[in-house]
Amino acid sequence: MAKESLILENALLKINDACTGPNPRIAGVVCIAVDRNGDPIFSHTSGSTKLGGSQPMDFNSVFWLASCTKLLTGIASMQLVEQGKLSLDDAEQLHQIAPELRELKVLQKNESGGFSLVDQEKYITLRMLLTHTSGFSYAMNSFELCEWSQPVGLDDFSGRRDDILYRPLVFQPGTGVQYGVGIDWVGVVIERVAKISLEDYFQRFIFNPLEINNTSFFPSPDMISRLAYLHHRGPDGSLTVVDHILRYPLLSSQYDPRNSFCMGGCGCFGTAPDYATILAVLLNNGKSPKTHARLLRPETVEEMFTDQIPEFPLFHNEFVPSAKPSLANARPVIPKPGNPSDGWGLTFALSHDVSPTGRPMRSAWWEGLANVHWFVDRENGVAMILAAQVMPDGDFEVTRLYHEVEEEIYASLGLKPLCG
Repeated sequence: MAKESLILENALLKINDACTGPNPRIAGVVCIAVDRNGDPIFSHTSGSTKLGGSQPMDFNSVFWLASCTKLLTGIASMQLVEQGKLSLDDAEQLHQIAPELRELKVLQKNESGGFSLVDQEKYITLRMLLTHTSGFSYAMNSFELCEWSQPVGLDDFSGRRDDILYRPLVFQPGTGVQYGVGIDWVGVVIERVAKISLEDYFQRFIFNPLEINNTSFFPSPDMISRLAYLHHRGPDGSLTVVDHILRYPLLSSQYDPRNSFCMGGCGCFGTAPDYATILAVLLNNGKSPKTHARLLRPETVEEMFTDQIPEFPLFHNEFVPSAKPSLANARPVIPKPGNPSDGWGLTFALSHDVSPTGRPMRSAWWEGLANVHWFVDRENGVAMILAAQVMPDGDFEVTRLYHEVEEEIYASLGLKPLCG
């Protein structure tokens, strides 16, 4: 135990080193790793909610979870698949629920440099939406979509339905992979099938059974008072406090389920302990180790953790362009020697190989735009979230810290990393 404690002390020191001192590299971080019982293996907070601010970052701090929301929408949709209300592969059923999907066109660039909009050759399924193979893209990931939409442009985080949902596809459904707004459409589908808002669905069928109450699409005034500030890292590495990107739910004076758009791909705000509670459910094949509520059947979790599109691997060294550098860094996915790849589960990435940190193949991982990172390792019964609020996506300092802490966690479990 002494050696284990010493190793975890190294993780604590690395977080403190990044978040404290006269020139912190990150304003503040919350990190929680849990075991299969939902108990903390490691938990630590450091820094402040605002660069140079007096309010310390703590376990009650609220983060914009951004794309970490996708996992929650995936859980909700698979609950409805279990109930027979949704099908992963029935395009006709999806058309009956969301006929607008079939009306969307596919964007093509002409030889002259202009654009044309053509009909879909194959219709979208729920599985395509959950695996980013439907043809949808974020504008920040597509130079073509940005160019086509100018001079008005497309705002991926405006909170407006017409801005987010009703945009052309960037390829024919099922013919490629592009990270985009497909899971926002999944949220719409859930609302229409369940006949309640996605906010109410999450609260009723995910959050309440787990007894968590600090996660929402529309934060309460109390949650907003605990909101971590959003920061931007400049080209010189310096941090500045910036206005929040997802302003709509923070400015709404009152949540109205009839008119409020819940962005199932990026709209949730919440605390790290709440999210760790959800990750523990996946460690236990769909059942909470604390409340004993079952959210999903074991076979459903197994399906979520199965590589859905082996024909479209996620190559670590594939360069990801950025059409909007203020939102996302242009970078390789995860630079590694050789040309390794990961797969796609239902809403998250799946490791094809053992990570240099010691995390095994078939573990799940993903991140949110403001550099909130998580992983779930069902083999060893450990999950972790490390949350910061730094833009652009792919921040080097937060990503490096996340991998360093992950490595220390695995070292404490006696799983020797492959390198480092």
